[in-house]
Amino acid sequence: MSIRVGIVGISGFGGGEALRLVAGHPSFELVYAAGESSAGSRLADRFPGLPARLAGLVIETWNPETLPPLDLLFASLPTGASAAALARVPREVKIVDIGGDHRYAEGWAYGLADIWPERILGQSRVANPGCFPAAALTALAPLLAEGLVGPGNIVIDAKTGISGAGRGGADSRFGYAESNETLVPYGLLRHVHMPEMARTIERLSGGSAAGLVFTPHLVPMTRGVLATIYCRGRATTDQCLEAARRFYAGRAFLRVTDRPPQTKWATSSNLAFVSYAADPARELVIAMGVVDNLGKGAAGQAVQNANLICGLPETAGLEGMPVWP
Repeated sequence: MSIRVGIVGISGFGGGEALRLVAGHPSFELVYAAGESSAGSRLADRFPGLPARLAGLVIETWNPETLPPLDLLFASLPTGASAAALARVPREVKIVDIGGDHRYAEGWAYGLADIWPERILGQSRVANPGCFPAAALTALAPLLAEGLVGPGNIVIDAKTGISGAGRGGADSRFGYAESNETLVPYGLLRHVHMPEMARTIERLSGGSAAGLVFTPHLVPMTRGVLATIYCRGRATTDQCLEAARRFYAGRAFLRVTDRPPQTKWATSSNLAFVSYAADPARELVIAMGVVDNLGKGAAGQAVQNANLICGLPETAGLEGMPVWP
């Protein structure tokens, strides 16, 4: 079966990772590529290592009114840039929005593929979670679902590689000279991922996420997210680990580990690693989640969601091992 695929925002990091996965997918055929600054150039000019069958595809200016016949569209655009345009895409074209405009929007499924796959099956509009929620919520979900921790006053301390800012880069903070040999907190108390994390915590627990604190930090590495999460509860470490193993039993991309996970474990993959440490006497539970911000945190989970909505095996095109070292 050949599924005709388009990618919007193909020149960015998220779009480029989607291209890499689509190029190796057994059922996806890339027939449309769109970008802004790259429009008019061949894909091979931007990605010289492409398979020969895709090298001559020309990047077009993004216009939903001039789409060729498509079955599936990946949109990897900055937050605020996709809502109006994607509303004009024909309903028969399935969409996975890697950007932030449709998370918890009406008519869009929230694409936490490892936690709620049944809510994604059969949908035609899926909003991919952000990279920080992908790491943090994956670690929290088993604890909240089993009531091992309270949903209130959770503190999420997260570290990300600089590719999380996207290829546009926003400002010089994300260039090598300013990001190397330094550690920087940002988005304090107002990060764009806060609302989706709060709503998901409430859905998983049935309680209030009041008091949620999320602080991201930029670290001098290219890829990866590590979320260290502080919660209140009387569970033991073993109880947390066993809850996660039950919750994720049979899930192809989840790894529950007894030792603290490292970002390198997930590089260039769709894997997520979770672990826990708890001190019942202090009513303290520490949850840890690791993903590749461009893999499970963006394009990897987007392809996983696309597999679900297209009726394909969930693992199609995603079973490669992480890059090491």
